[in-house]
Formats: sequence, C-alpha cells, structure tokens
Amino acid sequence: MKRTTLLHNPTAGDNDFSKKELVRLIEKEGFDCNYASVKEEGWDEFENDIDFLIIAGGDGTVRRAAKALMKRKRLDKQYPLALLPHGTANNIATALQINGHPKDIIPHWHRYHLQPFDIGRVHGICDDLFFLEAFGYGIFPRLMKVMDKIESDIGNTAEEKLKAARSVLLEIVQSYEARRCTIIADGVEHSGNYIMVEIMNIRSMGPNLVLASNAEPGDGFLDVVMVSEASRNRFESFLQSRINDDDKEFSFSTIRAKKLKILWEGKDVHADDERLKMEKPLEVEIEILPDMMQFMITEM
Repeated sequence: MKRTTLLHNPTAGDNDFSKKELVRLIEKEGFDCNYASVKEEGWDEFENDIDFLIIAGGDGTVRRAAKALMKRKRLDKQYPLALLPHGTANNIATALQINGHPKDIIPHWHRYHLQPFDIGRVHGICDDLFFLEAFGYGIFPRLMKVMDKIESDIGNTAEEKLKAARSVLLEIVQSYEARRCTIIADGVEHSGNYIMVEIMNIRSMGPNLVLASNAEPGDGFLDVVMVSEASRNRFESFLQSRINDDDKEFSFSTIRAKKLKILWEGKDVHADDERLKMEKPLEVEIEILPDMMQFMITEM
C-alpha cells in the first residue's frame, strides 16, 4: 500500500473539496493517506516513508508547497507530486493538462509518468525569490493591486472572478504608462517601451490568459513575453476576445532564454501571485533551474 500526505487548502472549494471527502476518495483507491492543512503549523514536516505528496488547491497552494520543498536539502528525499486543482485560474494544472473532479483523477494515480517542472530563480530583489508561473513587470502587478481592493465585489464563482479580472485588466491596459525596459537574454540585448514584460515558465498566467503558447514547464527555457506601446491596441483586442469567450489565437513578441538580466524603469513587479513592493527600479538576474519538481501525470 502506497503512503501519501494530502496538502490541502481548506478554504478552496465546496463540500466536494473538503478534508473528509478528499480523504475518503483517496483511501477508497487503496492509498494510506495522512492529512495536513496548509493553513496550520507543521504542515510542511514531511515524513520520509511517504511515497508521494498530494497538493489540493489552486496555483497559490502549489506555490506554497513548492516553497516548502525548495527549503529542503538536495540530499533529503524528493517527492513526486500529485495535483488536485481547485483554484480560480489553475494555470499550473492547465500547463500539466490536469483537470477534472478529484473522483475522476485519483483512480488514475496507480499508473503515471513523472513530468519535470522547472523553476525560475530571481536574484537582486530578495533571497530565495522564485516563480512557477511567471515573473514580470507592468500591467499584471497593477491588476493584483486593484483586485485586492475590490475582491468582495467580484462574485464567488471562478468564472465570475476570471471575467472580472479580465475586465479590470482591460481598463488598466487602456491607460497604463509604458516604461523603458532593457533585457539581456542569453547575452543578446533587447530594449524598448513596454506596458508589460513577463518571464513565463508556463503557457498561461493571471486570469487564465495564454501569453506564451509554446512554453513548456520542463523544457529548460523561459519565455519572455513583451507588449510594447505600439502593441497596446492589439493587446486590448486580445483581452476583449477573452472577455467575450472568443478562442481566437494571438501571438506576442517572445524571446526564449535560460539566463536574463532585466532593468525595468518602474515599480510594478510580481512573482506568480505575489505583488512585490519596490522603492526604486532594480536590475535583476533570472535563471531557469531545471527539473526542480516532478508531477505525476496520468492518462485519463
């Protein structure tokens, strides 16, 4: 019998995503399941005889678990990760093509392959800053600031929250001042005035927007997506299409690289869903750390 620990965000979801129901579904498939709420002390004290970890929640819960795992020594046991997505955007689960209800996902854990997942490391802001989805400047950290203020007024369902975020982002794009940015990607310099520069590890970010359609989380590269002042109207059209549930494909100016130096002449910065408070523009260095995590991928 395989042993697992369920790392659960109890504030995510409804009764179908409760501690009781999740543990029941996991043990029904013959797994010995320990439970740990990521909201309680000691949840990250993993036992060595655990065969794999289960992360139940949204992108923020995955990031929280990743942060705990990154603190472990490389000689410590590394655990395969099973994901039960239940957030608003679920960008990481989408990148891994994991979707559905826990009752449909869990039975497939008996047969799986491991998918490597890279991590982006940022130097120059604070110690141990990393990202799973994206690190960037401009309109997205500004969106986070606005959404924090109106959180109680945007509905309860994931669909309502995504649509509200896209609408707010469209308003920001229409008035956001473009900033100068210099990017040195694997030794090659790119510069210009941009409303957005995002260093992507996966295809989508924020309110489930696909910005780097060719990005793969385990390919050893970062995809730098830039929206210049000249591309503002085109980006507005992209957002409007998503608000209208139109699946029309857009492509953005993208650079692929393993190491980057970036100087953004502004203060709006984020790493995943964390908005970073900057007092002044800083030059940062970013590198890709390959194969830092491994997710269990099944055929469904």
